[in-house]
Amino acid sequence: MKPMFFALLFSCANAQAAMGPFDVYEQALRNDPIFLGAIKAHDAGLENRAIGRAGLLPKLSYNYNKGRNKSEVYLPDRCGGSCREDRNYSSYGSTFSLQQPLFDYEAYANYRKGVAQALFADESFRDKSQALLVRVLSYYTQALFAQDEIDIARAKKMAFEQQFRQNEHLFKHGEGTHTNMLEAESRYELATAEEIQALDEQDASLRELGALIGVQNVNIGDLAPLNQSFAAFTLTPANYDTWHELALSNNPTLASQRQFLEVARYEVERNRAGHLPKITAYASSRQQESDSGNTYNQRYDTNTIGVEVSLPIYAGGGVSASTRQASRAMEQAEYELEGKTRETLIELRRQFSACLSGVSKLKAYQKALVSAEALVVSTKQSILGGERVNLDALNAEQQLYSTRRDLAQARYDYLMAWIKLHYYAGILRDTDLARLDEEFAVHRK
Repeated sequence: MKPMFFALLFSCANAQAAMGPFDVYEQALRNDPIFLGAIKAHDAGLENRAIGRAGLLPKLSYNYNKGRNKSEVYLPDRCGGSCREDRNYSSYGSTFSLQQPLFDYEAYANYRKGVAQALFADESFRDKSQALLVRVLSYYTQALFAQDEIDIARAKKMAFEQQFRQNEHLFKHGEGTHTNMLEAESRYELATAEEIQALDEQDASLRELGALIGVQNVNIGDLAPLNQSFAAFTLTPANYDTWHELALSNNPTLASQRQFLEVARYEVERNRAGHLPKITAYASSRQQESDSGNTYNQRYDTNTIGVEVSLPIYAGGGVSASTRQASRAMEQAEYELEGKTRETLIELRRQFSACLSGVSKLKAYQKALVSAEALVVSTKQSILGGERVNLDALNAEQQLYSTRRDLAQARYDYLMAWIKLHYYAGILRDTDLARLDEEFAVHRK
């Protein structure tokens, strides 16, 4: 009784330790280098707003200098000659100045560009945040599907090995053929190759998952499997036009591209401002003493207030060339936005269709699995009655395991289509992953 109790306790502890997709996501938030880098990029991008605004605000500066001077001065004397005078003196200057732009279109364009850059950073980070949810589920389901393939390959090996043993026994007693043995052996070796390939795919998937959460070794036993009773979700909204509108208004990739276009537009304005005047109000307070030979032993306290107007006349054609260059870059951004919009809507439609057809596929594969299992039983009975041959049994077994694999693939494909549909629509949230998490066999306290 005690060994059984401890075995049960151990299995429960392992079950509680299994991670679901949402557990992986929570760890990825703290460890995924791509997401952590996106946080820093977002923080850096937000500073563009303050950088752009600085050009519109007053500029205060203070300058102080003090030095020791040694000079030789030659002064005319009464006889028409000159006399030399050595002067050793100290000098200093102190200036406090204030400048406020009154009209500076370049500074204004820089400010608007900075706002657009900050919004671009916001949307780019939103895209990276939603993409993390997609990556988590993708790596997770890839690892589980690889395990399904391994289990199916091993089950096929056992079935084909059993078939080989039966054929070998019959052959020894003169009731079978050597061909039957070769057929079973061939299927067994193919299943072995499939198992090796699935093991390689699983190793790669687990390594990707480990890199995502900062764990060097992740075992498939650490992941909670998908419930066998999984059924498709009710798709809300049910019509594609609503998803289309959601994508156009909420997709973070498209939103970031629109902000990038705004950045390019104000870059054109910034360059065009090179033809415009600048008007600046300024005020200064200066104290100077012996700051030059002409003011030796003289002190000046000067307070100044005024307006400065600067008008560019000719800059060698550089302003026009820069404006044309920025205009071409803006047009490029317009085409890229259009291309990204088309690409996003194509993917949105693909995932929407996959969600709709996925429901039918799951039902069809589930029925096909029941039929395949019944076919195997009936084929074996027919062989005993002399109505079927060995090859029919092997084909029935092959169909059964292919159907199991296709059903597993259809389940994971449906989950990915569902979450990608929300991603391309721009409405994917962690609560959506939490909803998917409920479909996995996670044992929680």
